[in-house]
Amino acid sequence: MSTEPEKWILMATARSPTNIAVIKYWGKRDETLILPINDSISITLDPDHLSATTTVAVSPSFESDRMWLNGKEIALTGGRYQNCLREIRNRAGEVEDQEKGIRIRKEDWGRLHVHVASYNNFPTAAGLASSAAGFACLVYSLAKLMNAKEELGELSSIARQGSGSACRSLYGGFVKWKMGSDANGSDSIAVQLASDTHWKDLVVIVAVVSSRQKETSSTSGMRESVDTSTLLEHRAKVVVPSRIHQMEEAIKNHDFASFAQLTCADSNQFHAVCLDTRPPIFYMNDTSHRIINLVERWNQHEGTPQVAYTFDAGPNAVLIAPNRKVATLLLQRLLFYFPPPPENDLTSYILGDRSILHEAGVQSPKDVETLVPPPEAKDKVPNKRYAGDVSYFICTKSGKGPMLLTDEDQALISSETGIPKIVT
Repeated sequence: MSTEPEKWILMATARSPTNIAVIKYWGKRDETLILPINDSISITLDPDHLSATTTVAVSPSFESDRMWLNGKEIALTGGRYQNCLREIRNRAGEVEDQEKGIRIRKEDWGRLHVHVASYNNFPTAAGLASSAAGFACLVYSLAKLMNAKEELGELSSIARQGSGSACRSLYGGFVKWKMGSDANGSDSIAVQLASDTHWKDLVVIVAVVSSRQKETSSTSGMRESVDTSTLLEHRAKVVVPSRIHQMEEAIKNHDFASFAQLTCADSNQFHAVCLDTRPPIFYMNDTSHRIINLVERWNQHEGTPQVAYTFDAGPNAVLIAPNRKVATLLLQRLLFYFPPPPENDLTSYILGDRSILHEAGVQSPKDVETLVPPPEAKDKVPNKRYAGDVSYFICTKSGKGPMLLTDEDQALISSETGIPKIVT
């Protein structure tokens, strides 16, 4: 170690995206190792719009492992965090920074403590896979800091032990999480099916219906479904294996009609499993159902799928369009039915890629007021508008996997104090 062990702090900062499953993971066969009862497939979202940024720091002056999430300190005593730390420490290598006069041997990592600061640029615990981005970023940044050696897929296996879907956030584009069969979970890893440029025309619009923390966590919800839902067993054994194969083919061939049909059907069945659980679990709300109705009416009117929808364990809708032209039509429909409250301007209501507003011909609240009902709206059904029912929209696309941030200004932890720059 350095000759002045109390004076140095070594850090690494990374950013990892969230992902949204189009074939869902729901249910574990092993709670401790987080081994799923079925394969799943997801799309990684653009980290510029939905991601976690994490800084990890190590110093001999740190007295214990500590973590801050979005500026608030949280306990690092939970088994999932400890599992990730232990697995990365076991794989840590030698690190040397000649400029700072630091040398850390492999055997030193077991007695050095870390400080972790993480920030999500989207709602936490609201059903947008914030834990997936967070644990993927934790594992990736720790691996970089500790020069951890990994075999193919090992990092995804470690991230899985923090949050199951985190293993998928270690890759960009389309990702498959293979359930595996080994009791120790060694073959339950994520693999990339296609890069983020494979189907680059896709546009994703996230309708954030509620950013509040969900009443039933995914962990407890899965446990209750495994224990009580007969539909879940049929889904895992019969339905999902066929859908996985069909979805892989749809992604490979850019077959949006099949992709949309599978995505919507799997989302609906996942929520049917939640309703089949005792007591039933309600992740969606009335606004979620209205968004589904909007998309289904449009798809039926056109005779072929225009947009796919999927909902994770929360009320927020993830809507996927095949191209920018359809995405602009989708945004017009969303703004017609769910306009911003009168006090909101569009810059706080449309986040992410706002250029789509110009393409949709909507640049001010007055433009929203003049939107007309879409052609598939039935004449005899009142076209009620629900101002304020959607908190905001995020316009994004498929994105890359984790990346290391080398600019010290992007670090969340002070290189002088070893604690977060901003603490709330």
